[in-house]
Amino acid sequence: MSWKIKALTKSIWVFHLSVGSCNNCDIEILDCLTPRFDVERFGIQLIGSPRHADALLVTGVATRKNIPRMKKIYEQVPKPCVVIAVGQCAISQHMFRFGYNAPLPVDKILPVDLYIPGCPPKPEAMIDGIVKLVTKLRKAK
Repeated sequence: MSWKIKALTKSIWVFHLSVGSCNNCDIEILDCLTPRFDVERFGIQLIGSPRHADALLVTGVATRKNIPRMKKIYEQVPKPCVVIAVGQCAISQHMFRFGYNAPLPVDKILPVDLYIPGCPPKPEAMIDGIVKLVTKLRKAK
């Protein structure tokens, strides 16, 4: 197991990339940081720069204008990194599926490693998804 993947199983620094969401997913992500759920006890921390991130947390619908920006931010993240699609908009474009401005779901633009469904997904679902991801990374030796 490389040292970077091993580090991902201990503490994950996450850059939140909101690409056009209604902010309900963003509110639930912030709820994960409150004392009730306290994901920081697992080593998960939101950071302000993609250059220091271990994971990208993508919320919202990928639009024509933000697809190049999403790719540029993904290029800035040190590799290997984990991409997490949060919410129905990021996973399947939800109600924007047939819109002219939302050509692709996030997994057609970036290599998504984890999908957390829901509109919006609850903090419990996000924590469960992260636990499954860490378990998957530990098994990938």
